Amino acid sequence: MRFFKGDLHIHTCLSPCADLEMSPKNIIEEAKLKGLEILAICDHNSMENTEPAMELGKENNILVLPGMEVTTEEEVHILGIFENLEKALPFQNIIYENLPDLQEERFLEEQPVVDREENVLSFCKKSLFYAVNLKIEEIVEKIHQFGGLAIASHIDREAFSIIGQLGFIPEGLKLDGLEVVFDLKKEYEFYNLPLIRSSDSHFLEEIGQRKTEFYLGSLNFEEITLAFKNKEGRFLKI
Repeated sequence: MRFFKGDLHIHTCLSPCADLEMSPKNIIEEAKLKGLEILAICDHNSMENTEPAMELGKENNILVLPGMEVTTEEEVHILGIFENLEKALPFQNIIYENLPDLQEERFLEEQPVVDREENVLSFCKKSLFYAVNLKIEEIVEKIHQFGGLAIASHIDREAFSIIGQLGFIPEGLKLDGLEVVFDLKKEYEFYNLPLIRSSDSHFLEEIGQRKTEFYLGSLNFEEITLAFKNKEGRFLKI
């Protein structure tokens, strides 16, 4: 059993608000320099740049989990983090079915799909910065349907956070955790949910600036899930 350093909220160049230097290759190189051992790639409403990051992570002894930052109908950001692509990609299909196509082709270059060598393979034709036509409860249910962890993004921000948008966390919403980026307010303990701290990186220098430590027996998704549940001696530390 030991601590593993993780950052569970990293955007690639696929996210229209992220820097184009955020290629899977550069992300893994930066994470390795900063001693990170767990990453989650969580682009807006898509996972199309996740596979090369996972491959490069494996080669560098970094566990890279496929994830997504979904914008719900209420314009709330929810992180869905999954064990593998086999479970994650069906979730992406559901999101794409409920997401409009990009209306103006001039924005395509802001959503590049790249390979491990930074070659541009295509451009995502979905409007990744739009809200999905699914409510928060539906998104959380779908994440769990495919075995994922559902985490409310950056609850310490006004924009696109569940508290900022709704003013509260709905009773009965089956979240697995809450993410903070800056402020560790005492009031968050009221919700009785695990807290993680992530960087929400859109630029390379932001990776690992804020992180979570995972006390695990080994490096895998099952152990991370136990840490979220604070079971069998596994736990989170921020």
